[in-house]
Amino acid sequence: MSQTVIVAGIGTEIGKTVVSAILTKALQADYWKPIQSGDLEQGDAYWIQQWVKHPNLTIWPSTYRLSQPLSPHTAAELDGITIQMDLFKKPNSPRALVIELAGGLMVPINDHQTNLDLIQSLDAPVILVSKNYLGSINHTLMSFEMLKQKGIPIVGIVFNGPENPSGEKFILNYTQLPLLLCVHEEQKIDDTIINQYAQQVKL
Repeated sequence: MSQTVIVAGIGTEIGKTVVSAILTKALQADYWKPIQSGDLEQGDAYWIQQWVKHPNLTIWPSTYRLSQPLSPHTAAELDGITIQMDLFKKPNSPRALVIELAGGLMVPINDHQTNLDLIQSLDAPVILVSKNYLGSINHTLMSFEMLKQKGIPIVGIVFNGPENPSGEKFILNYTQLPLLLCVHEEQKIDDTIINQYAQQVKL
């Protein structure tokens, strides 16, 4: 597997940050979120810092830190800037690198480009995070098809949250993707929980 992986979700509020923390621990990796929209004091990088305990962890600064918790293109517009693709430079990390996207694959980052374009520019394989809700099978399969259509390699899939055995079985049969991990609903997330899941990741 490549030393760099991109954590992409089938939508927003899917659990990408928890999964990114687990992968960062499992790979003893660095972490980078290219775009942080809103919650700049306690955003996703903050939680990675709280949850991931390994001695060499580096959290690389986001290329764009936007003040509002909105779609990147809208948040950037409100902040009076335009997100430019050529400004994203993948960190030159001496370790593995986990990259977490903001939102789903087709979330716009400017007037004509989406997260899918960002993935292509970063040239790294994707780990797809799915979560069970009404419509999530459709969203998972569409995300898979979009990545496949663009020729973007997919390492595997992570299911997060409530279990749906029949839906998960169908997704795995349809996509033929490896199941990397199932993350269950937890009352509390901390470094102990992250470490437990990190030992279960099948990479």
